[in-house]
Amino acid sequence: MMSLSLSTFAPVLAADFAVWSQNLMYAVSGTAVFGLLGIVLLLVGFKGFEWITGRLDVEKQLSEGNYAVAIVVAAMMLSVSWIIVHSMS
Repeated sequence: MMSLSLSTFAPVLAADFAVWSQNLMYAVSGTAVFGLLGIVLLLVGFKGFEWITGRLDVEKQLSEGNYAVAIVVAAMMLSVSWIIVHSMS
């Protein structure tokens, strides 16, 4: 009768762990890169929005507590985020 022990499967488990850890490293680094790219593109979208609305100083209005501008900026950021997510996937 054949006896199965952990030492029988040790080489297979070690190889699987090496592949798993390498895939995890690629996934984490890819997530970090695309996350940073998304943040940069969101900032570019915000600056583009400020450029389009030239007469309106968005940052000044936000610091003064203008809720209407805050809602429009939030909607713009959500829209740009949605576009970025769907263009990356």
